[in-house]
Amino acid sequence: MYNGRVTVGGPADVHELARLLVSKLAVGPYDNNCYLLRCRRTGTQVLVDAAAEPDRIMDLIGPDGISLIVTTHRHPDHWQALADIVERTGAPTAAHVDDAPGIPVPTDILLEDGDTVDVGECPLEVIHLVGHTPGSVALLYDDPDGPPHLITGDCLFPGGLGKTTQPEAFESLYRDVTGKIFDRLPDETWVYPGHGWDTTIGQERPQLADWYERKW
Repeated sequence: MYNGRVTVGGPADVHELARLLVSKLAVGPYDNNCYLLRCRRTGTQVLVDAAAEPDRIMDLIGPDGISLIVTTHRHPDHWQALADIVERTGAPTAAHVDDAPGIPVPTDILLEDGDTVDVGECPLEVIHLVGHTPGSVALLYDDPDGPPHLITGDCLFPGGLGKTTQPEAFESLYRDVTGKIFDRLPDETWVYPGHGWDTTIGQERPQLADWYERKW
């Protein structure tokens, strides 16, 4: 059964949903998570965060290739393998318009809040969350057969929000995460972060006031 507790050098863990497969792989010196999303009906695959270790990512992708690479935000640990994966697969790239200039691989598709990224017949909503970086995004799969699934990059982790460097950045991130995620999504929502283990909205909701008090 899937639990998302992957380790660098270890195998991927696969969350088998009714229409979508979510494969989680831990890579690189910063224990980044990259995610391969596969539509079960069409076989279309999308990669989220080509963070490091391109050979292992290519093994995860397999012979079917990918239709798109989404980078959740501009921090270098999330795109170290991006140029290599683009060269090997020919896949176009996507990132939020506000972070694309900070990613040294050209961005083909500029994302904005409310856009849709299609994984075959499985649409993912782009949610813009400002604070960790200006153009961080989460990707929401509102599963018609079960609870929602949310890839959060470095904006939401088990036990807290992503790192911010200024008080106004924390206020922005807290406002966006509470307003666009916690106020909207049910407790059963599964959360896939950019590093470390998975969580759910229900597990994290009781801690919101503590996060605001400590400012991270």
